[in-house]
Amino acid sequence: MHNPRLKLKLVIDDQDTLLGPGKIDLLTAIATEHSLSKAAKSIGMSYRRAWLLIQELNDSLKEPVLTTQTGGQSGGGSELTPLAYELISLYQTLTEEAEAATADTRQRLAALMKVD
Repeated sequence: MHNPRLKLKLVIDDQDTLLGPGKIDLLTAIATEHSLSKAAKSIGMSYRRAWLLIQELNDSLKEPVLTTQTGGQSGGGSELTPLAYELISLYQTLTEEAEAATADTRQRLAALMKVD
């Protein structure tokens, strides 16, 4: 049987996505790769799209989510700020809470789906 999952998206003013799976995946990849370009590549996202998502977050939040160092002998890099780690944690908590709250309804939906 299928097990439907939730993909949460937090929006502002019914149009602008503040936070969703794409931004969280990008932040998580940056934490692993320590590079915006490597993180984008690792999740199949263009560098331009990744940069725009980071800019959207920075424009929406009180503090930036990323610090960058320009290249040099040791190369450049990107590091998440404490705020970015808090966003990841809050989004994961919100997802877990929503999954728990909707478990019965999602099971009822799954029962209506075709079995492969």
